[in-house]
Amino acid sequence: MAARKATALDVAKLAGVSRSAVSMVLNGNANGNVSKEGQDRIRIAAKELNYLPNPVAVSLRNQRTSTLGIITDEIVTSPFAGRLVSGASNAAIARGHMVLVIDTERIPERDKLAIESLQHRRVDGLIYATGGLRSLTVPQQLLTQPAALANCFDPLNQLMSVVPSEVEGSRSAAELLLRLGHRRIALLGGDDDDAAPLREQGYREAMEAAGLAREKQRVVVTGWDIAQGYRAAEAVLTAPDRPTAILCANDRVATGVLLFAAAAGIKVPEELSVIGYDDQQYVAANLVPALTTVALPHAEIGALAVNHVLDELDGRAFSTPGQVLVHCPLIERASTGPVPRSGIG
Repeated sequence: MAARKATALDVAKLAGVSRSAVSMVLNGNANGNVSKEGQDRIRIAAKELNYLPNPVAVSLRNQRTSTLGIITDEIVTSPFAGRLVSGASNAAIARGHMVLVIDTERIPERDKLAIESLQHRRVDGLIYATGGLRSLTVPQQLLTQPAALANCFDPLNQLMSVVPSEVEGSRSAAELLLRLGHRRIALLGGDDDDAAPLREQGYREAMEAAGLAREKQRVVVTGWDIAQGYRAAEAVLTAPDRPTAILCANDRVATGVLLFAAAAGIKVPEELSVIGYDDQQYVAANLVPALTTVALPHAEIGALAVNHVLDELDGRAFSTPGQVLVHCPLIERASTGPVPRSGIG
């Protein structure tokens, strides 16, 4: 016969307190109601008896389901930015919550349906997350309960958004190349994305701070894919006065640059330094040579968004409009090196 499960009354008897005191302590409502000594005795007794509160009963008492809803545009169905959902899920689990995720596959009409579906399941809060940085027309249903944006932002500042510090990241990459002595630095920039102009801004800020005016800067609108990176590299590396360093829109473009350099017999990093952006999982560190890149802190973005929503639910934070910028670390690997002597000046 299976052993009888311990009850709250069993915990109360072992700890020498009332049953209501056990309920307050294990449901997080003890401060000001139960002494510190009493709280400690209750937790010790609960651990000794292997007692856990009934999650359904707790949900009915506090009007919560201990679940959060995450709506994504394409994160789940694409190989990129999965760490954002992972970071969000880990942060939720650490605070006793689970996540339900719906991916809309970038079909706008699905936004409303996805949010309503999660709300019908009585999620405690919502996070809207995107694979690439972009502005978002916030669905009105998001404004009806605690919510946050992750890797996207609301131009009307109705919700708090957690986004990467794109300008800082690009600027730090260009500054590394400048410290290595490079002056002929090209930026192969992305297109049709809110991150692209911010990364260009960081590049230009670093170049101008080094005394390299606009005529010394070279920005080529390239795109985001390997083939586009290959074609752009062919154009800039076969032109007169070719750059000694290339800062790329992302790691896929950088992959295209490395492929062209290898085909053209240009040694990296001895003759050409290359920097990517994203630190794409299973890609950047495994290229030959391993790619210096700016990491997008997707896991941290997801975790911060979740913690903000949970803090709001717990009364420790309010839905503060505006952006929270998250540091984008520069990861130095083998694809960058000192400027070749022929490239000085």
